[in-house]
Amino acid sequence: MPPAATVSNPPFTGQRPGGPGRREAAASKTKLHIRMFRVSDSAVMLFVLVSVFIVTNIGDMPGGIGDFLGLRITMKNLLLLVAFAAAWRGLGFATGLYDWQAIRSRRSESLRVMLACALVSGAALAFPLMSMTGAFKYSAILYFGVGTTLGVLVLRNLIRMVLPLKQAGAAREALIVGAGPRGQRLYRELGATRGANYNILGFVDSADQGPFEDHRGTMLGRLEDLEGILMRTAVDEVLIVLPIKSQYAEIQRVLESCERVGVRARYMADLFETSDWVSEVENDRLSVVAAPRSPEGWRLVAKRVIDIVGASTGLVLVSPLLLVAAIAIKATSPGPVLFTQLRYGLNRRLFKMFKLRSMVTDADALQASLESRNEATGPVFKIRNDPRLTKVGTFLRQSSLDEFPQLLNVLRGEMSLVGPRPLPVRDVHRFSEAALMRRFSVRPGLTCLWQISGRSNLTFEDWIRLDLQYIDEWSMRRDMWVLLKTIPVVLKGTGAS
Repeated sequence: MPPAATVSNPPFTGQRPGGPGRREAAASKTKLHIRMFRVSDSAVMLFVLVSVFIVTNIGDMPGGIGDFLGLRITMKNLLLLVAFAAAWRGLGFATGLYDWQAIRSRRSESLRVMLACALVSGAALAFPLMSMTGAFKYSAILYFGVGTTLGVLVLRNLIRMVLPLKQAGAAREALIVGAGPRGQRLYRELGATRGANYNILGFVDSADQGPFEDHRGTMLGRLEDLEGILMRTAVDEVLIVLPIKSQYAEIQRVLESCERVGVRARYMADLFETSDWVSEVENDRLSVVAAPRSPEGWRLVAKRVIDIVGASTGLVLVSPLLLVAAIAIKATSPGPVLFTQLRYGLNRRLFKMFKLRSMVTDADALQASLESRNEATGPVFKIRNDPRLTKVGTFLRQSSLDEFPQLLNVLRGEMSLVGPRPLPVRDVHRFSEAALMRRFSVRPGLTCLWQISGRSNLTFEDWIRLDLQYIDEWSMRRDMWVLLKTIPVVLKGTGAS
């Protein structure tokens, strides 16, 4: 059995037996996006159809919308509308609008949308041709084609913005607990099942399975190494295939480790008792037995919408201040206006966080020489009167103006308006407790509970306690409360350093 240190080895990313490799798995279709595209496309088509009918006939309706609402719908028109909706759906599938591989490219998607809308406009000719009263005019077809094309493209782009593809469409990094025949079978089937969308990093087991034949995966360690592996490796899900009767205690320990670290666990045993278990994988109906307390489903969509609206509004409001700050930074110290640093985000994925530069350009290199002056407890680094600050850096820090470029990170989907603050690589590498990793089970935020509870005046233990409290008690109301409380804290500069 390889030692636990093998977790630092690069994950297995070659072609899996009988299926696509990591890149193809990451490019497989995103079911949530496809479902939303189907609904939004149909909604746009029907809305535009009704709108152009009203616009082209408004002159013949003295009572305006009231006359339209009073129109009698005949069985012929109803059947025609149903047939038209079915034609739109069929044309959407025929042109690849709901084939994820075909529409991953924005250019390809735009061309397919235009083609589908042109074809459905041809089908819409049935309305003026079959209209006995001439209420549906031929000019409406042109308006319908243009309106539907623009509406579908705009709404699809909004959906992509609300649910970034790198979150919804990327392959989930997973490891399999159990390297026996069941684990090997699951490994092969997930590789052959495009809809499963997993990248299997390797196996963890209680016994030495020996070398695998045919490159069937990588052993990452034993069960007692699992918690350490989850702390050092970015893992989205743990897939458990241990037999429940003979290894119940081991499964319980795995679930406890996943709960402490904040990683979702799924139990797969039931999938192997029926002949159609592969379709279960395709439909993503795997048994979730442990999951972090974090926003999911419609709540996650709502949180993302608030992030986009809030970040966009915030950037507009603070843009004059950012411009003045940028001029001051350039005038008082050499170097770029923006400072970027790698931070750990959701599920410990690294991203570049933006800040207005408040320190000298070689601040990161100088940090090692200042470690002895660190005033913070725990693995984090803080100095009140940091000698690396520039002339305007102290003001930027106290006013929190240096943090506002992170609104760009919010728009990019890397951060949220509210959530645990993203920590630097240096700090996270010094984490020694598994429970600290649970803070990465949600997207990091621009502000958080400890930002409104004392900020730099708090200890690291207080930070973690408040971060985990936020995760456990998350709600939309709590987010609104934190945002409102942040405003006076920022204006007063409470606890800023």
